[in-house]
Order: sequence, then structure tokens, then C-alpha cells
Amino acid sequence: MSNDNLEIICYLKTYCGWSEGVRAIMRKYDLKFTEKDIIANPAFRWEMEQRSGQQLSPCVLVNGQMLADVSGDEVELHLAENGLITKIDEAADAPTDSSCPGH
Repeated sequence: MSNDNLEIICYLKTYCGWSEGVRAIMRKYDLKFTEKDIIANPAFRWEMEQRSGQQLSPCVLVNGQMLADVSGDEVELHLAENGLITKIDEAADAPTDSSCPGH
């Protein structure tokens, strides 16, 4: 499947291990996505909470399906299991399952 058929919106924190893990998966597969920084813009946090039904991030919206409170590994697995990417074995350029400071 072409990446052009994917619509991905990522609700992420500016600095967070979990959020960076999601970004790392986007880079690994060269996926186009819209990043909505929930720290820099409180309106994006509100939007995320309304769309996901909860307050934890990251949340990733893939073609209208919400993946709430996910790691980069979970996003990669979802994309692969749904035939949206072909999984590759090379490591991402950052940890994909790492907590934020204070968690």
C-alpha cells in the first residue's frame, strides 16, 4: 500500500520518550503525518481527549481509527497487521517503547 493512502495524525508531547518512539516509527517508514503537540497547544490536548476518550498520550489517528495511549512499537504493529506497511527488521533511530521522565 502506498503511504499516500494513509492519513495519520499524532497527538504527541514536545519532549517524551513515548512520543519520540512514535516519531521514530514515522521516520523509520518515511510516513507522512500531522503532528499535534499537546504541550505547545492546549487546544490539541482537548481535541485528543475528545477524539480518544481519555487523557493519556501518545494517541495516533490512522485513517480514522484512534490508537490511544500507544508506544511506537504498538503503532508499528497496528500498521503492519492492517497491511498499511510492510514491516522491516531494522531498528528505528530512537527507542520505540520508552517512558517519559517522571513515569
